[in-house]
Amino acid sequence: MFFYCILNTIQGRYILAALNAITTTTSVLVLIFHKKRMYLSARIVLICISILIYTFTGVYFHNGAEYFLLNILFIVILIYDNKWVVGSLSVLVIAAFMLIVFMPRSWYLAPPVPVERVWFNVAVALAFVVVALSFFKYIQSDYQREIEQQRQTLVSMNKDKEKLFSIVAHDIRSPLATLESLLDMFRKGQYPRDDMEEAADVLHKKVAQLGVTLDNVLRWSTRSMKGIQTRPRHFLLAPVVTEVLHFFELIIQQKQITVELQIPVSTALYADRDQVSVILRNLFSNALKFSYTGGQIEVKAQITDEVVITITDHGVGMSPQQLSTLFTSHQHPGYGTDGERGTGLGLLLCREFAEQNGGVIKVTSLRESGTSFTLLFVKGDFSPEDEAAFN
Repeated sequence: MFFYCILNTIQGRYILAALNAITTTTSVLVLIFHKKRMYLSARIVLICISILIYTFTGVYFHNGAEYFLLNILFIVILIYDNKWVVGSLSVLVIAAFMLIVFMPRSWYLAPPVPVERVWFNVAVALAFVVVALSFFKYIQSDYQREIEQQRQTLVSMNKDKEKLFSIVAHDIRSPLATLESLLDMFRKGQYPRDDMEEAADVLHKKVAQLGVTLDNVLRWSTRSMKGIQTRPRHFLLAPVVTEVLHFFELIIQQKQITVELQIPVSTALYADRDQVSVILRNLFSNALKFSYTGGQIEVKAQITDEVVITITDHGVGMSPQQLSTLFTSHQHPGYGTDGERGTGLGLLLCREFAEQNGGVIKVTSLRESGTSFTLLFVKGDFSPEDEAAFN
């Protein structure tokens, strides 16, 4: 428009040059309004002044300005949601367009512009329609992609929430059940006075264990604000297994389970220590749950190209149908030998954590012969001295 302002001045079309200057000034004003975040004012200035100028120049100069009015119509439809605003401005623009097209060509305020310039104006106006629609379509697609990304993020966060709930359920259920059982025995007077001191020590251990568990849950929740993340490092396996056994110490005593450990002291993994601990707690919890009173559980580790960990019980076992749905959402958790009930989320979590750490989880089982879970993890590079220094 600034170029046309100069050209029309040189060619003696002073009125048209003045209108071009007004249009140029309006465009600059729109940019200023946008910089000051006065978007509503920018829209009103652009639309109102453009309708007036393009209608006037189209009627009196027949320079193809009616096609620029079409651009204004598209802009109105794209940027406004209010149906009354869109309807009113659309009627106004259409009326102005028809006025220009059907107004007699004999009305001139200055010498007519060359035909070549009319063609150029029409071409630019129609090209702008394509550019504007493509631009708004791109914006819409970008919004859709952002919405879809947010939806996927919410789905992922919901899944992580379910995993955290599963971890909390497994970690807190056992200490709370023990506390409830002991307190109930106190209430009923089933503990002799001589055993009260020993029972108090047990209660103290379980409360301390529950405090450690809550600290772990807090650490998990802090780490998982942006989703559960896997942070692998080198660590020794034996201390983790010891922590797991200590966690279930009272249940092991109550069910009189014998635990056989065969873990070389130097066995090290390269994985997320917390996630491996969750896997082992879930699998050992299941082994306890489905073991008969007086049974035996073996926890073994072998070092080959990988670290192979097996947790084997000799309890109720599983049928082929149960095995086929074990790591799916269609599994049907059964009751333990003492009526314990599972949620079915633990094994799904175990498989996912194993895969996130580059590991594999396998299972074999026979009815009334027991179940054996096998874990394969990346071999670590860690020594007992390193573990002591790290702690």
